[in-house]
Parts: sequence; C-alpha cells; structure tokens
Amino acid sequence: MTEESKPEKVNIKSEPKVSPKAYGFNLDEFEVVRDTVKRGDTFGVIMDKYGVGPGKVYQIVNKIPDSIMNFKRINQGKPYTILKSKDSTSALQHFIYENSRINYSVLSLTDSIFAKKANKPVTIKQKSTSGVISSSLSAAIDEAGLDYLLTNRFADIYQWSVDFFKLQKGDQFKLIYKEKYIDDTIYAGLESIDAAVLKHKGREFYAFDFEIDTLTGRTDYFDENAKTLRSFFLKAPLKFSRISSRYTRRRFHPVQKRWKAHKGTDYAAGTGTPIWSTADGVVIKSSYTSGNGKYVKIRHTNKYTTQYLHMSRRAVKVGEYVKQGEIIGYVGQTGLATGPHVCYRFWVNGRQVDPYKQDLPDAEPMKEELKPKYFEFIKPLKTQLDDIEYVDLNS
Repeated sequence: MTEESKPEKVNIKSEPKVSPKAYGFNLDEFEVVRDTVKRGDTFGVIMDKYGVGPGKVYQIVNKIPDSIMNFKRINQGKPYTILKSKDSTSALQHFIYENSRINYSVLSLTDSIFAKKANKPVTIKQKSTSGVISSSLSAAIDEAGLDYLLTNRFADIYQWSVDFFKLQKGDQFKLIYKEKYIDDTIYAGLESIDAAVLKHKGREFYAFDFEIDTLTGRTDYFDENAKTLRSFFLKAPLKFSRISSRYTRRRFHPVQKRWKAHKGTDYAAGTGTPIWSTADGVVIKSSYTSGNGKYVKIRHTNKYTTQYLHMSRRAVKVGEYVKQGEIIGYVGQTGLATGPHVCYRFWVNGRQVDPYKQDLPDAEPMKEELKPKYFEFIKPLKTQLDDIEYVDLNS
C-alpha cells in the first residue's frame, strides 16, 4: 500500500456529558426520589418516611414562614422531589414541593434549615387562531383544540359589549394570544389575549389589550377607535347560561297559571351557579318573600337599581358596597319558581324596564393623551388580526 493510499485517520470527539439540572441543583450529585402527596400524607408523615424525625420537623415548621412553605397545605396529588445524599447515610438534603406547574418551594436541611420560593424558567410564546360558532363559544374553543381558559378570558373581554346569550351559529372570531411554556416545551397555561375580533351578526367587534397605567401596569381592552369595551353595566348577572324567559308585558305564569306581565329576564342555570352584581352599588335589600324567594336588590346610582330573585343562598347584607362582578348570591328556585334560575330585574328612575333596550352608559373612557400611543400600538396587531382568515362552518 502506498503512502498516498493509506486511510486517513479521523479523530472522533465524543460530546461532553451534560448533567441533568432541575430546581437549581445538579441532580447527578444526589439520589433523586420523585413522588406525589398521597391521601393521608402530611409534611410530618413525608419527612418521617425519609428519616427526618418529629423533633427536626418541629424546628422546621417553627422556623419557616407559611409565605415560603405552608406545611399545613401539603395537598394530595401535588408532586414533590426528595434529594438525598449519595453516601452511606442517604440523608434527606432537600425537599422540593411543587405549588403549581411553575412555582415551587425548596426546603434545605444541609448545614442549617433554609427554605425559598422559586419559579421554573418560563417562555412566553405568541400564537394566533380563528374559530366559528356551531353551538356555543366554549364548544368552538374546544373544537379548535385550545385551552378552555381562553373561553373564560374571551367572554370576560366582551361581557360588556356583546350579549353572549345571543351568539348565533356561524358567528366567527380571531385571536392573538400568549401561552406560557416551562423550559420552552411544556405547556403551562394561558398568559394573555393581546387582541381579538368577534364577528357577530356581520359586525366586527375588535378588542386590544393596552396598558393604561404605567405605574401599576394595569391594562384594559379598547376597540379600534380607542373606545372602552367596558360598560357601567355587565350584559348579564351570570356566566354561560341561557335566557329562559325575557321581559314581556304578557306571559303565562308557570306557577300561578295566569297571564301577567313578566318584568324581568330569567337566566336558567344549575343550582349554586354564582350570581354577580352587574354594576357597582349598595345593597338595599337582602331578604325573602313568598314570590321572590331569596333575593338581593342593589342601588347603583340615583337613576339605576337592579334586583336578583329566586336565590338558593344570598352572599351579601343590606348596606354592603359591592363591585361590578362581585358574587352576591347563588342560583336556586326559591319562591315562585319551577326550576333553578335567576330573575334579573332593572329599574330606571324608579320604573321597571327591559335592560336590553336601554342606552346604558360606558365606563371611564381612555385619556386623550394616551390615544396617539394607543393607535400606534394597535396598528401591527390589527394588521396581524386582519391577515388571519376566518373559519367557516363548512370548512
């Protein structure tokens, strides 16, 4: 074999081994035990299982504040990790309890007793989607394979401007939203909805999340013209129900078996469903009558008053100030009611009216000095939204 024909030597370098890391520790340095809290487990029971006696447990519980690790709330089903020494003692050195998918607490028993709270590294990813209503908003979100929390957040955005009880088959929506991922790969929940558009009855309702207070970081949703999506009143006193009877001058009463005016809107819902105040106000009645059952009445201004009937339980007392969206009671069928529902009644200047036919006031508008910044902020978001294609029922 000639010099030229000799095979060339190739030096192959192996990749250096990367030690597994988690919770800020190099796991190669420990004996690792992963487990979940079982029925009947307490902090003391878990510690005893790994050789930490009652005396040491007493010291730990008295030294570490609840704000860092609440030993009374070691909940069944929660994961925890034990890091033990690799020597012959196999002593417990660190106990890591996962409060949530992102937050965890570390208890260290090495040189001294020490504990801290920490977070797993989280990546925020922006995504977009579109959907169409076939039966309900929640069904449309589910059909699109999205987190159910999107349904609640989406409904929260539009609860002042769109009557979700009137959504129609074929209504469409588009969303730009952010999701949280642990270590860039493990889904950890919904972060926010940055922009949305709901096409209802052929009209597009835009919504953009915008910071209105740089000191507190408070944000709110506004439309493409910088008009707030909030209103002085919510569209309904509860979430995801159905209207079983509307305001009418003439209705056959199912209990009294006679024709009479029904000066309220009935929302059928399961017993125990939370009922909330549709606006800020003061409770002026929290009582019971044979007709109304358990009910609450709230004065919002000198002009507006609302009432909520047939509750299974009331959650407020006369004289209490309640905020918009605050729970004031729970759906029931007390009084003259054939099934669980809340009858929502509305007064303007002392006269009972249909709330859905009133021109109700908006909440506080955006400050004029913020509008130029807002329009600049939403320009790329609106372009991004408009570039997303709507989904049709037939697609």
